[in-house]
Amino acid sequence: MTERKYTCIICPQGCEITVTLDGKDIVKVEGNTCKRGEAYVTEELTAPKRTLTTTVMTLSGRPVPVRTVGTVPKEKLFDCMKEINAVKAKDGVRHGDVIIEDVAGTGVSVVATADDV
Repeated sequence: MTERKYTCIICPQGCEITVTLDGKDIVKVEGNTCKRGEAYVTEELTAPKRTLTTTVMTLSGRPVPVRTVGTVPKEKLFDCMKEINAVKAKDGVRHGDVIIEDVAGTGVSVVATADDV
């Protein structure tokens, strides 16, 4: 049996959660004050996902901040970045404009988070 400690990031409480594992099997989850904390550590152990925040260059060479609309599998982050780094956004992009529809085959869009001014 092994223990792993996590700080839950789902809500502002930041519960310190301890997970007891038997190999890859979760035996016990302690320290979470709600069910969302348990779901968070379960996902972290079985299929971790992340929101990706970065920048995209415009055609005129200015960076525009972007992020994924949802979470992408952690193992796909480098594939997503490769695709994002290869694209150039149009000049005059606006907050919320979709830059990439389905980044790296994840089904998640990449959108601008600010106007290109």
